Amino acid sequence: MSLLNISKAEKPLNRRKIDWAPYNFLLPSLILIAMINLYPLIVGVMYSLQDGTLIQPGDFAGIQNYIDLFRMSEFYNSLYFSAVFAFFGVIGSYLAGLGLAVLINKDVWLKGFFRVALLVPWIIPSIVSIVGWRWLIADENALLNEIITFFGFSSINFLGTEGGAIFSVILIKIWRSFPFMMVSILAALQTINNDLYEAATIDGANRWKSFLHITWPSIKGISVVCWILMTIWSFNDFDTIWLLTQGGPINATENLIVLAYNYTFIKSELGIGSSIAIVSLIILMGLAYLMLRFQEED
Repeated sequence: MSLLNISKAEKPLNRRKIDWAPYNFLLPSLILIAMINLYPLIVGVMYSLQDGTLIQPGDFAGIQNYIDLFRMSEFYNSLYFSAVFAFFGVIGSYLAGLGLAVLINKDVWLKGFFRVALLVPWIIPSIVSIVGWRWLIADENALLNEIITFFGFSSINFLGTEGGAIFSVILIKIWRSFPFMMVSILAALQTINNDLYEAATIDGANRWKSFLHITWPSIKGISVVCWILMTIWSFNDFDTIWLLTQGGPINATENLIVLAYNYTFIKSELGIGSSIAIVSLIILMGLAYLMLRFQEED
């Protein structure tokens, strides 16, 4: 019998088909996000490269707005206050949130009530809380000063002096922000097994060592995330500053976002205002990057 030579045809390569269905479902959301975030960012960068106003777009100015910005003393004053406001706001709200989270994580009396009550500064609208604070400390006839003078002490000008205004806005920022820290840390604390603390106590560890070696490693990750978010929110906090002091007195509480607002809508210098906003964005992105690198390296 003769052998039959069977020629084998080359099989086409099996190419994996791309399933476009998930991308099609995501496309409307991506378009919406681009319209809300990406488009305003691009427009803001374009405005920062022009010398226009709110009425006229102006001509192309290149980086001249940024050059003028870095020559302005009020920019550095606002940058300094923004850093001070964010630093003490984050540190104060974190320490307050950490202490309260550790406290209500224990079996204390009326624990459920305190968990809800301590969320009030975060839940109520900012305009309501800040107007309430103005009613308490705005001037010499405010309620808090009435109480102070009733006990024979002299009234305090909380918002009329530079030091008093800075202290007041930072304190109110801490009051508004600590519930977010508290809830986030409390969620991390509840994931820790109590047997670890019992074993540490048997081994002779005190409360500080238990916190350092058990509690802190468990809450460190969420703490870094809270620091990043609160830094961004504090750096961009407009309503607390504007509703309390509008950047005064003598621009002592004017942060970068209020400075950008003043140049854009009050002075109608759209190029400078947009450049301030872009510089603020770059600073915040750098801070967020450094914090994330710190978390990854640790």
